[in-house]
Amino acid sequence: MSAVLDVVATVCLLLGSFLAFTAGLGLLHFPDVLTRLHAATKPQVTGLLLVLVGAAIRLAGTPAMWVLLLVALLQVLTAPLSAHMVSRIAYRRRHVRRDLLVVDEVAEHAGGGADPGLRGD
Repeated sequence: MSAVLDVVATVCLLLGSFLAFTAGLGLLHFPDVLTRLHAATKPQVTGLLLVLVGAAIRLAGTPAMWVLLLVALLQVLTAPLSAHMVSRIAYRRRHVRRDLLVVDEVAEHAGGGADPGLRGD
């Protein structure tokens, strides 16, 4: 059973590392803030969670598992919120390539392209 758990942990660690690597490549490759945020949140969080699962399998029964659980919980809670706030600020300051947007719901609701949820400069 230990050999099977070692293989599962290794696969999780390698797959998580690959996803984190692709997130880094996406940050370098994509053209604007919104697509870079997609690369920074989706595969990076999934990659980190896979690495944490692999580490948890290897560290089963130790107090370090609680730290891994806390890291996973904080990452899952903070990554989407921070990406949302960064995207709102980028949209408001016009750092978004609007030619790449398929639907611009914020401009439709605001009537002119400004984000009504953010005030001031």
